[in-house]
Amino acid sequence: MKIIKILGIWIGAATMVACSTNPITGRRSVQIANDQQIAAMADQQYDQALAQSKVVKGTTAANQVRTVGVRLQNAAINYYKTIGRSEDLSEFAWEYNLLEDKAANAWCMPGGKVAVYTGILPITQNENGLAVVLGHEISHALAGHGNERISQAMIAQYGGAILGSTISSGQWAQVFSQVYPLGAQVALLKYGRKQELEADEMGLYLMGMAGYDPRGAQPFWHRMETMSTSTNRPPEFLSSHPSPDNRRTQIERNLPKALEYYKAAGGKI
Repeated sequence: MKIIKILGIWIGAATMVACSTNPITGRRSVQIANDQQIAAMADQQYDQALAQSKVVKGTTAANQVRTVGVRLQNAAINYYKTIGRSEDLSEFAWEYNLLEDKAANAWCMPGGKVAVYTGILPITQNENGLAVVLGHEISHALAGHGNERISQAMIAQYGGAILGSTISSGQWAQVFSQVYPLGAQVALLKYGRKQELEADEMGLYLMGMAGYDPRGAQPFWHRMETMSTSTNRPPEFLSSHPSPDNRRTQIERNLPKALEYYKAAGGKI
């Protein structure tokens, strides 16, 4: 009991010194890891993942991945600029690649480097559907979910040593590799349910800001759920996500605000 109490004090102290507030959702989270170090390690992991995969270049689908990604990227940059938080994106080095893989999956590393698998394209169906996926994945990076998960793991493993700055760079790197597995295995990364719901919410808003219709989110997730039911095995993209009913409820709750962003971007309601 005493150990639990002491750990609670350590976590509370860490929260006070490194509590980050998401400027889009208002959610607060503990992020004590160094964003610059995370970005550097993420770049290495991303390059290794590409080296172990077949990267699709020059096709209509590959160009569409980049087009959608850049639109969402620019929407995020503009939004953060208008609220005076451009510095939040200082470590981002955006990149978008389509990988030849049957898995229905996509992911974004901390720092904005994205991979989309060809297996998810029949489910996205079009540019707007792809914006649902990329908006969700990019939102994980914008929200600092990687930093949050690494911070949680570091606190669990090293406790109060973090506050004394006695954690080596090698220890940080070890935890990073646990959260983001090496090479192509990075596709197996998992986020918590709260983080997934936050990425859903942010992704809707980001879609609207970029001029994509956020009403396309519900049909996309329905197609993903249908695929899961027909194969009796959820795609990796859904493996740690909220229940379908919970997701639908949250999307409906956040849709009016997302449509405000969409209308402001010139979309037709």
